[in-house]
Amino acid sequence: MSQYTITVIKSEEEKPKPASDDLSFGRYFTDHMFIQDYSEDKGWHNPRIVPYQPMMLDPASMVFHYGQTVFEGLKAYRTEDGHIQLFRPNKNMERLNRSNDRLCIPSIDEEFGIDAIKHLVHVDHEWVPDAPGTSLYIRPFIISTEAYLGVRPSTTYQFIVILSPVGAYYDAGIDPVKIAVEDEYVRAVRGGTGEAKTAGNYASSLKAQELVAEKGYAQVLWLDGVEKKYIEEVGSMNVFFKVNGEVITPALNGSILQGVTRDSVIQLLKHWDIPVTERRISMEEIYQYHQNGELEEAFGAGTAAVISPIGELAWKGEQMEINQGETGEISRRLYDTITGIQYGVEKDPFHWVVRVK
Repeated sequence: MSQYTITVIKSEEEKPKPASDDLSFGRYFTDHMFIQDYSEDKGWHNPRIVPYQPMMLDPASMVFHYGQTVFEGLKAYRTEDGHIQLFRPNKNMERLNRSNDRLCIPSIDEEFGIDAIKHLVHVDHEWVPDAPGTSLYIRPFIISTEAYLGVRPSTTYQFIVILSPVGAYYDAGIDPVKIAVEDEYVRAVRGGTGEAKTAGNYASSLKAQELVAEKGYAQVLWLDGVEKKYIEEVGSMNVFFKVNGEVITPALNGSILQGVTRDSVIQLLKHWDIPVTERRISMEEIYQYHQNGELEEAFGAGTAAVISPIGELAWKGEQMEINQGETGEISRRLYDTITGIQYGVEKDPFHWVVRVK
């Protein structure tokens, strides 16, 4: 039983809802939002669901100046029989608290965080789209709000959740995308904030993404920040390679985000008795596997796109086509299985799904 009672103030005027079959990603927002405050004397308090609205923050709020903020991303799915469910929200709340710890933000009650999300989704349940491949994206985040310009952790915060009906993250959907290996800019280094889900990691990735987009690539494959030879992530997703029947993914090392979809992929592969290894892997290795005809598939894994096959890797002037630029068998099976569980059309042997309505 939660120690908190959520106050609900309903919007007096509902927004027009976009057509379910005409959704992009992150453009529309629902009628309500969740907010909870933190102060040193009260702890987390005053949880409430209110009409979606602009936020009033002091210009000196520390989030603007020192980037003390964390966020998460998960989705609500409408099943064929009209129910609404979440996918592994406990893992998102666990990771949110790991990010909180790294950014010196007070931890939240993880069980209550899930309750707050469920309550908000229930209030805005009519916004959960029903067209194939669509969902309601859920963005929990925490910001530092104290008006102070000294460099130290804030003493006040807000925990906020907003909702957005979305379509596919990439226009290509499950079709393979072209990726450029980045050997100048880095996303994160061990000892930094790479394993936390915090805004600065994403801001630092924009320059490289902008440059490769000009050359026709969908995303960047990030290498480690020290030697610039070991593979870390692809865009904002974890990355996997299938080599001679074995699936390999970079081991968590302090600079790689511990993805919920990553963990789901690893569990499914083990469940299917497909060899899967977490280890350090260099770009030179991947190049040699490709040259030897042993690189069978590559794909990114993350909440927004679920599985995004890689059809081509560009590295040091070489264009490495993977699986003839087609979606691989493992990529397709993982995508179909994970989305099938999320939408309630596949069995859920791991008890990953949480019912909302």
